[in-house]
Amino acid sequence: MSATQMDVKQIGERVAATSEPFRRLTEQIGRVIVGQEDMIRKMLVGLLANGHILLEGVPGLAKTTAVSCLARGIHTGFQRLQFTPDLLPADLIGTLVYQPQTGEFTVKKGPIFSNIILADEINRAPAKVQSALLEAMQERQVTIGEKTFKLDEPFLVLATQNPIEQEGTYPLPEAQVDRFMLKLIVRYPSKAEERRILDRMAETKPKTTIDAVMTPDDLQAARDVVDEIYIDDKIKDYVVDLIQATRDPRAHKLEIADWIQYGASPRATIYLTLTAKASAFLEGRGYVTPQDVKNMAMDVLRHRVIVTYEAEAEEKTSEDVVRTILDHVPVP
Repeated sequence: MSATQMDVKQIGERVAATSEPFRRLTEQIGRVIVGQEDMIRKMLVGLLANGHILLEGVPGLAKTTAVSCLARGIHTGFQRLQFTPDLLPADLIGTLVYQPQTGEFTVKKGPIFSNIILADEINRAPAKVQSALLEAMQERQVTIGEKTFKLDEPFLVLATQNPIEQEGTYPLPEAQVDRFMLKLIVRYPSKAEERRILDRMAETKPKTTIDAVMTPDDLQAARDVVDEIYIDDKIKDYVVDLIQATRDPRAHKLEIADWIQYGASPRATIYLTLTAKASAFLEGRGYVTPQDVKNMAMDVLRHRVIVTYEAEAEEKTSEDVVRTILDHVPVP
């Protein structure tokens, strides 16, 4: 057995040991949320990969409930922020308060000083508030007056937005959407799932209790193992090929250059690698397969590939571009 195989075997054993809290957390969330397994799994990927998540879906698909269940399943701080057009940056990050007794200003910290932040309907808040949140996401710190405060770990923002109602909204600029590691599209449940939702939730007091089954230490231990998960050079090259194909499709013999205005940035390369490792961890493996990369590519790339007017005229979306690339770039 080679040294690499030995390493992978040892990492696999560590994955088995550290992934148990995630199985318990999934089980707890499943007590409240019916279906939506893909959304829940990818929320856990974001948690493991230390990346923020944007959830998009019509109202009533349990986006907010899923995020609050995730937060309640971990022994950590949680804040739900309902974004509105009259929200101010100070409502989010905090402000300086004048103390007449001493003649000095003291810092009053805002709700951003927590661990898991649910930014509900993020596109309802004006640009100043969005940029205050996104600065905290990127730098993991907040400046109030002349003081800078580091945010506690774990710090994870899960934002929701509604794609159908555009009145009174401020769409997130592409540069800001790029800060989110994953953009998940939440879809309608199947007929069987909807029937189970009816059986479970059609009560005046539906049961939504969840036990906290994970600590921040469990999460940090799991993240340390995710960093060690083995990814072969061929799979690294595959990740780079996928990202390069969004910028120069002709080099990969793809006739979709007219659809693409801007391709994905190197941030996408990093995030696709990290999420593939986290996906392998949740599968209980100590190594990444090409399928792990494929499973995460759409959620990492759908908000990073900007399509042209010609593509829109042909009713082609960024998802069509990513799907074409995944279908045609050779898999190692």
